Amino acid sequence: MTDSGPLDYDDGRISCTASGLVIRMYYPWGSKKIAYGRIRSVRHRAMGTMSGQLRIWGSGDFKHWFNLDASRTKKTQALEIDLGRRVVPVITPDDIDRVVEVLRSHGVSVADA
Repeated sequence: MTDSGPLDYDDGRISCTASGLVIRMYYPWGSKKIAYGRIRSVRHRAMGTMSGQLRIWGSGDFKHWFNLDASRTKKTQALEIDLGRRVVPVITPDDIDRVVEVLRSHGVSVADA
């Protein structure tokens, strides 16, 4: 996946490019880039203190992986990205409605929990 083309969304941690989703600070060494065509589906879900809100980075259950986001403690919504693998990336963009809109415009199915 290349990052060419205009950005549809960028908050510094999450960006939606013409070709896919970029999750910055996902790995200790950098970003995770996901082409829209690789995304099976996205689940929009509420997030609370026992379901990821206090998770600044990493995984608490060895299934969901959160990129580094120190402001996550103030957020109540998350997006789970199903790539058909054991580990599910979870993102908490600043403007979650805009990211959902962009994903849907690229043919990605987004379901509410």
